[in-house]
Amino acid sequence: MIWHFRLITLIPVVMSLLGSVSCFVIGTEAELRALSQVMQGRFNNSSSTLLIGEVVGGIDYYLIGIALLIFGYGIYELVISDIDPRLHDQSTVRRNLLSIESLDGLKQKLTKVIVVALIVTAFKSMVSFKVSTANELLMYCAGVLMLAFSAWLIGKVEKH
Repeated sequence: MIWHFRLITLIPVVMSLLGSVSCFVIGTEAELRALSQVMQGRFNNSSSTLLIGEVVGGIDYYLIGIALLIFGYGIYELVISDIDPRLHDQSTVRRNLLSIESLDGLKQKLTKVIVVALIVTAFKSMVSFKVSTANELLMYCAGVLMLAFSAWLIGKVEKH
């Protein structure tokens, strides 16, 4: 009886998968809107920065969708059942991205995707950042260094 209560976790699994699809649709809409502006030639040097921001924003939605997908997949695998059919074939080859074996593994994968999404969001803001003083230039450079450092840290964590 109590064992069947684990099925209540289907609610967050389904909602995160629907949220993932929503993010993919919104991201695709942003990318198509930017592509439409390029194809119609409705941009110039001043609006190209906004166009790049729109493209990067679409990528950001994709990354959030991937995070929701990993969350839903991970919760399902941890609580309900293994999804990967290759597990039943005794195959040694598994996809590492969606291989969730513990709650810590799920948190680690989600953290990586969220940090990458934050890097993309920061990049989107930095593209339209106007530098007019030495102090602003210093802040801009510090932001670039922090982004590079966080990307380096993700690579270091991935190797361990």
